[in-house]
Amino acid sequence: MKLKFAVLGEPRGKARPRFVTHNGYSRAYTDKNTVSYENNIKAMFKRAHPNKSFPEGMMLDLRVIAYFGIPVSTSQKKRAAMIAGEIRPTKKPDADNILKIVADSLNGLAYHDDAQLVDTQIRKYYSANPRIEITILSTGNNGYEQLKLQ
Repeated sequence: MKLKFAVLGEPRGKARPRFVTHNGYSRAYTDKNTVSYENNIKAMFKRAHPNKSFPEGMMLDLRVIAYFGIPVSTSQKKRAAMIAGEIRPTKKPDADNILKIVADSLNGLAYHDDAQLVDTQIRKYYSANPRIEITILSTGNNGYEQLKLQ
C-alpha cells in the first residue's frame, strides 16, 4: 500500500519542548506554532486518505520532500538554479526536525506508532510553491527489496 499527500505552505520543523515552572513544579509543553502545523498535517492526511491507515506492526517507509519558497530578492539566474535543484536549502529548519514533525503528526493516525518506521528519507528543495510532500509505503511483500545483514 502507498499513501501520498501534500501540505501547502512553508515547511516547518518540530520545535524543542518549552518548560514552565509553576508552584515549584516544572511542566513541558509544545509551542502553539508546532501544534498548529501538526494539526495541519493531520487534516491534510485525513482529507487525502479518509479512514485509511497501516496496520499495527507493519514495517513502513516514510518519504518527505520539503519545498522551500524562493526569497523575493533572489536574482533570476540564482532563482533558475534553485528551481532546477542546482542550489538546495541549507537553512533551518533542519531536515531531521521536519521529519520529526511529520512522523509525530501521523502517529496514531496513518500508523499505530512511529516505531513502525524502518526506513525514512527527507529531501529539501526550493520551489515557487512551498509545501511538503509526504509518501508512506508498506515495506512488506510488495516488491520492496529487503536488505539482509550478514
